[in-house]
Amino acid sequence: MRVDLWGARGSVPSPGPETIRYGGNTSCVGVTLADGSLLALDAGTGIRNLGLALPAETDRLHILLTHLHLDHIQGLVFFEPLFRSQAEVVIWGPASPEASLRDRIARYISAPLSPVEVRELPCDVSFRASPERWEIGSATIAAASVAHRGPTLGYRIEDADGSTLAYIPDHEPALGADLDALEPEWISGFALAADADLLIHDGQYADDEYPDHLGWGHSALSHSLAFARRTGARRTLLFHHDPLHSDDWLDAHGARAAAAWEGRGGAAGAVELAREGASVEVAARPDAALPDAAAATAARR
Repeated sequence: MRVDLWGARGSVPSPGPETIRYGGNTSCVGVTLADGSLLALDAGTGIRNLGLALPAETDRLHILLTHLHLDHIQGLVFFEPLFRSQAEVVIWGPASPEASLRDRIARYISAPLSPVEVRELPCDVSFRASPERWEIGSATIAAASVAHRGPTLGYRIEDADGSTLAYIPDHEPALGADLDALEPEWISGFALAADADLLIHDGQYADDEYPDHLGWGHSALSHSLAFARRTGARRTLLFHHDPLHSDDWLDAHGARAAAAWEGRGGAAGAVELAREGASVEVAARPDAALPDAAAATAARR
């Protein structure tokens, strides 16, 4: 499984000379599965560059939305495959009793916010509420609600080669709770991230910033690291960088994260900050069962 980071910023795009190294585009991660199937995780402004990089012959792909906050969908109307008549695009996302996924996204892809309407898109586009578990290409996908404001999902992708990716970009699992004291079943997102080969997780705030953002739906650094430690993730990329955080600030934040992780006995290099433009090859653990990695993971819980 290959993971390409097209946008790692949260809340609002933040282009400029102070955000060159970590990037200014909002949330979007491309995933290429073992059989070549293509997934996009979220559709922030980073999905524009993903669309431009896809081969012209790409005719089918899936977009998995964690939630419908603007920083996770604002790139949709700039995603080039949506304007290819031969393309088939399936958009998955959280269900809501308020309205269908299509109708909620259409509030953005419509006048006066957009020059086009959903019904005018020339591609074959469909909108589906994410089930708890389903298959796309060579992978099994799991989705579950996580602690964030509004209907929000996290995703777990288990590929046929045994590699596992957990994607939980907006998450506040320690809201009113001590992650070190909770039983696993009471930790938001635990089953999604358990024993993942790569965890992409909210790492927006330093610990001294968090008290001023309590309940905003994002994690303090110590909470992100506690979550990674409790779930047994093999490698963690801290994601959803605050738009006010410069490259220099993030360099220091990454150094704090590495020191804190290694200070608790974690492996060197296992915790890093996500950088726009980076690519990661996700390999299965040496002891991963093949081809039924999903069943092995479930049996350990």
